[in-house]
Amino acid sequence: MITAIVMIKADVDRIPEVAEAIAEIEGVSEVYSVTGGVDLIAMVRVRRHDELADVIPGRINRVAGVRSSDTHIAFSALSQHDLEAAFSLGMD
Repeated sequence: MITAIVMIKADVDRIPEVAEAIAEIEGVSEVYSVTGGVDLIAMVRVRRHDELADVIPGRINRVAGVRSSDTHIAFSALSQHDLEAAFSLGMD
């Protein structure tokens, strides 16, 4: 599974509608409304690298109200749960 973190700048008066439209796109697992330099962060999860082109520039960037996006592709994923499980191996 390939994970991309897409940081999105949107028209301020359309942020809720833009977020909803992006959340409905196949391949988008979550959309967060955030503070800071961007308005929304979308988590995109696809099976093949070439699917990113369909989801991000092909669909997300074409949503009315999206002004720009910046995409970061994850090399690996770790969570606190995963780290605790890994460090507790052999502790029983």
